[in-house]
Order: sequence, then C-alpha cells, then structure tokens
Amino acid sequence: MNFDLTKEQEMIRKLVRDFADAEVATGADERDRTGEFPKEVFAKLAELGIMGLPFPEQYGGGEADTISFAIVVEELSRVCASTGITYSAHISLGGAPLNLFGTHEQKEKYLTPICTGESLGAFGLTEPNAGSDAGGTQTTAVLDGDEWVINGSKCFITNASYANHLAVTAVTDRSKGINGISAFIVPTNAPGFTVIDNYEKMGLHASNTTELIMENVRVPKENLLGTDGNGYKQFLATLDGGRIGIAAMGVGIAQGAYEKALQYAKERKQFGKSLSNFQAIQFKLADMAMNIELARNMVFKAAWLKDQGRVFKKEAAYAKLFASEMCMRACDQAVQIHGGYGYMKEYQVERFFRDAKLLEIGEGTSEVQRMVIAKQIGC
Repeated sequence: MNFDLTKEQEMIRKLVRDFADAEVATGADERDRTGEFPKEVFAKLAELGIMGLPFPEQYGGGEADTISFAIVVEELSRVCASTGITYSAHISLGGAPLNLFGTHEQKEKYLTPICTGESLGAFGLTEPNAGSDAGGTQTTAVLDGDEWVINGSKCFITNASYANHLAVTAVTDRSKGINGISAFIVPTNAPGFTVIDNYEKMGLHASNTTELIMENVRVPKENLLGTDGNGYKQFLATLDGGRIGIAAMGVGIAQGAYEKALQYAKERKQFGKSLSNFQAIQFKLADMAMNIELARNMVFKAAWLKDQGRVFKKEAAYAKLFASEMCMRACDQAVQIHGGYGYMKEYQVERFFRDAKLLEIGEGTSEVQRMVIAKQIGC
C-alpha cells in the first residue's frame, strides 16, 4: 500500500493551500459577518483551472482524480467553510450528475460553463417535505408535446443564485413510486423559475443557500437528464460522491480549528507556563490530531475506490459520518482550549464551531449515514 500523494496531488495541495492562506482566509471573518458571497475567490479559482478539476478536458475540466477534489475542499474549508461548501457543491452536486448521466450535447452545453466557472454548479433535490426521505419528492414534471412542465419547490439548495442552470428532480409517474422520479436540467432564468435567498443560518453565512419555486416552468424534452424514471438512482449515486466532499470539509474545518487551538495553547500563559505544557490540554490536542488523520485517511480511501471504478457507497458513508462528527468534537474542544476567548469572534474558532454543525445534517444526516452503513453490512 502506498500512502504518498502523487506529484500532481502534492502540487494541487500546495497551490490551493497557498491560495487559501493568501486569498480566502483574509476576508473570511468579514464575509461571515456580512454574508457576502466570495465571488472574487471563485473567479480566481476559475483562472487557476480549479473549477472543473475532476471533469474531462474536452468540456474544460482538469481531468484530475477524486482525491485531488477532496484535497481542494479540505484546504479551502481549513480557512473558510463557506468557500469549501460552495466548491464542494459546485463539483459534486452541480457538475457530477451532468458528467455521470448527461449526453455529449448536454455536457457541452451545461457542464462546460461549470468547468470554466462561468456558472456555479447546483442540484435541486431537497424539498420541504422530502429531506431524509428524498423518495417523497412532490415536485412534478408533465410532458406536454416537446416540453416538460415542472411545478414544485425545493429548499436548502446551495449555489442556485449563481447557477445558470441546475439538475432538478421531479415525479414523472406517481404510480411507480421511487421509480417514477426523473431528473431535468433547468435554466434558472426560465419563466416561472424563482430563486429566493433569504435564509438566516447558524453558520456558513457566506455560502448561498436558497429556495427554488417552479411554476409551470417549461424545459425542452431533451433536457431530461439520463433515463425517465431513473432520477432516484441518479441522485443516490450523486450523493455518494457528494459525501466525500462533505467528509473532506469535515477534515478541513477540524484541521483549521486544531491549528488555531495548538497555536493558542503554545502562546497562552496560565499559572506561569504555556497551556501546551498541561497534560489536560496536550491530551485534547493529541486526540484532535489523531482523529483528523483518521478521517483524512477515510476520505482518501473512499475517493480512491471511486477513482478505481469500485463500489464506494459504504466507505463514503463511513467517511462522511466519522469526519462530520469528529469535526464537531474537534471544534468544541478548540473552543474549550481557548476558554472565554473561544466564545469571541476575534479568535475564529467559534466560527468553525458554527460552520461544522451543517456537516452532520447535509448530504444525508448522521442517522441516514448509519442507515446506509447498516444496509451495506447486511443488516
């Protein structure tokens, strides 16, 4: 077994780490305060060729592997989780279903602008009454001549305000249950399509989280993504890949919180010596370092399996569940190590703590991950 990163992966890590420290970290606190979306950051990532990283070169992508994608998500999330989740959703929820299930013509038209950064990627799945029960989709699509007419709503959709189009799931045949759900490529400027951006969130303030309202939205017949009735299977496959991204976010946020806590423990004096000299603090930091490394290895294993074309559903659920719950614990301990200062925005770890909670909810809750794992192990 070889645990070394390739030269290309090392290069991407260095490139994105330097970029994150220089371009992303500097404005992270202000964006958290104001909720301003980091447009300039993503324009620069596009210039670096990162926005289409794992997708084919013929559509403007970088044809890199999933491990490289995970590295980028980790490094961005290490300094700004809002930037990390925006990038992760752009690739794993926006671009991935087009790459996996789109025709050549669909990829040329819709995947290319995602790869170039002209459009951010987004995916319309979750609904007010269909969260963990994604099979409970209420949005409908009815074929009318050469057009599909879509009606319904979606909630908690990342990036939609900055997407030119997105994949949306809708019921095409209610009598078939989950086999009657299909996916469609829908332009966000289509008549009857409304994006509402007014959520007040606990964290991830600089990420774009929206509601979608579709009232008699018409799309051409050829905008069906994949096969009619295969939408449920398609979004399950999409979520498997997306969980690698969320897990990588968990590693990145935890790494950032750990670095802040370690630095503070070395600098802060109590009872005449640095906090890092106290065994109670040393044990907290040791546990954080150990669990971050465990989570990173789980992320890389799931990503490697995906790149090998092997089944990775269980490993992606392992990584997502462990990394997200580990991240919450690490951020909690980072605040604790900072004491009263950890509760203050100036020291940043409270931002990491608030941002981390979403990871236990999005892309399948911790409870759903345990259901997935239980099924995979034969329960």
